[in-house]
Amino acid sequence: MGDAEEEKRLAAEAAADFVEDGMSVGLGTGTTVAYLLEALARRGRAVVYVATSVATEEHARQIGLDVRSFDELSRLDIAIDGADQVSPDMWLVKGGGGAHTREKIVATAADRFVVIVSSNKLVGQIHEPVPLELMSFGLAATMRHIGQCRLRPLPKTPDGGVLAEYVGEVGEPARLACRLAAQAGVVDHGLFPPELVTEVLVGTDGKVDRLGRP
Repeated sequence: MGDAEEEKRLAAEAAADFVEDGMSVGLGTGTTVAYLLEALARRGRAVVYVATSVATEEHARQIGLDVRSFDELSRLDIAIDGADQVSPDMWLVKGGGGAHTREKIVATAADRFVVIVSSNKLVGQIHEPVPLELMSFGLAATMRHIGQCRLRPLPKTPDGGVLAEYVGEVGEPARLACRLAAQAGVVDHGLFPPELVTEVLVGTDGKVDRLGRP
């Protein structure tokens, strides 16, 4: 197992310890979350889970986790997910797996949002690419208005969205997040603000560092 993979496993194991019997838990998407699922299955807690992607749901069910439809729940005790970038002021870029819209909905519904990453996901400043989910209708016009945007060679999301990414200068993440959110045709973007994040668990040098909001 390479260093990054071991760091992912360490962060995932630490996050699994936050999950207790009787909780409702949101599960993210990606390779780090795969380690989380296995750790949760080993602990055997009596927990209800909501998955943010078909891949996560299928994996979780295969190893015996109780995955429910999000329509059955109005809130979650905790959501746990990975990230593609984490800045010093706790801005995140998410969506490498194309599930950022659902991931943001789940994170917003949770009382606590914990992010699990390897140390190579820490960046000095948020940079491109920023994942996007776009409406199919008027796609060319939407991309023209966004500017410096390209499609990703991935299938549509389960909700029918087209996956793309913004590849221009990010600058101030809050300003770009507002611009993207205000653009007609954008379902959601992969910029997650610091106020959404409870803490970040970083696997590094055989241990786990815990980062909180400044």
